[in-house]
Amino acid sequence: MRGEKWRRFIDHPVVEWTLFAVGLVLLIVSPLVGAIPGPGGIVVAGVGLALVLRTSIWAKRRYVKFKRWQPKAGRWTDWALRRPSARRREALRKAADSGPSD
Repeated sequence: MRGEKWRRFIDHPVVEWTLFAVGLVLLIVSPLVGAIPGPGGIVVAGVGLALVLRTSIWAKRRYVKFKRWQPKAGRWTDWALRRPSARRREALRKAADSGPSD
């Protein structure tokens, strides 16, 4: 029951727009944080991208186009964002590479 309440809360339009705005702010701020020594800019950009992809159909479509254009980079971004589709595709790729085990 707890998960259902959380899903309903996240799906509320005000919450979705707020998460989208926070994601955009994080993406805008990430180059500034990147100037500080350490991997902070990458982490901030990753969190911002994840929030934007979670809440925007437009961003999801652009992301799919990017992955088709740059499949290797798309695989890395899927891995970095811990997307379930990346794990599923990786398992299928490994199964195809191993071939039949007779």
